[in-house]
Amino acid sequence: MIGYNVPMQRIWLIVLFFLCGCHGIVVPDNFTYQEIQTDTYKLASWQKITDSNALVRIYIEGDGNAFNHAGQPTSNPTPRGTFLRKIAFNDPNPNVVYLARPCQYVKDMRCQQRDWTTGRFSAQIVDATVQAIKDISNKRPLVLIGYSGGALLSGLVIEKYPKIPVKKWITIAGVLNHGKWTKELNLPPLKDSIDLKKLPTVSQMHLIGDKDKAVPATLTEKLVQSKNLIVIPGATHSRGYEPYYDLIYQ
Repeated sequence: MIGYNVPMQRIWLIVLFFLCGCHGIVVPDNFTYQEIQTDTYKLASWQKITDSNALVRIYIEGDGNAFNHAGQPTSNPTPRGTFLRKIAFNDPNPNVVYLARPCQYVKDMRCQQRDWTTGRFSAQIVDATVQAIKDISNKRPLVLIGYSGGALLSGLVIEKYPKIPVKKWITIAGVLNHGKWTKELNLPPLKDSIDLKKLPTVSQMHLIGDKDKAVPATLTEKLVQSKNLIVIPGATHSRGYEPYYDLIYQ
């Protein structure tokens, strides 16, 4: 039985992680759970803000549990894995935020299946993400770190809203062009999504595993200048990146 001296936020986090199946990771005490209400969606975040003058590092989640093993859309896209949260929660910098995608972790009546399938990169999704980022940053400079589909979403944020002060863009196992990605893997096109016309010109670094079957390194190599690309031997879509965490944290 949970004692009365346990903070309600901690109880809520225990329940949340149990319901969504997100076991295997403990949220550090210096991160607080916050929901950000935008004009359209409510976004879940875990935030560590300890220096009002320092830049903010925002980790943007991937597509999550969007499809089941049979390739059918799920009813809840909340990630089952802990890959990006582990990286974010171990980031030693003073201001670090893990930002979920719309419809992950929270129940929102506006969410529809297209929001994590064909429209996962729609203008509406990008706009909601921008509103959340502005709420978090409060005009401070930013580093955006996008994982998998979160890489493309963060790139679209930079492209569509150039006034947001993004100092660096980092992607991990990232989709950088959904049209080329779906064609490469013979997947249905994301008809309700927008795409990057070209990569943003901000300072950037892209990490990809040479054993990644979800986002092949060969595809990323065609899109990224070699000076901005790190291909990690033996790494898959969510394993083998630990020796490179220090590069991400810089």
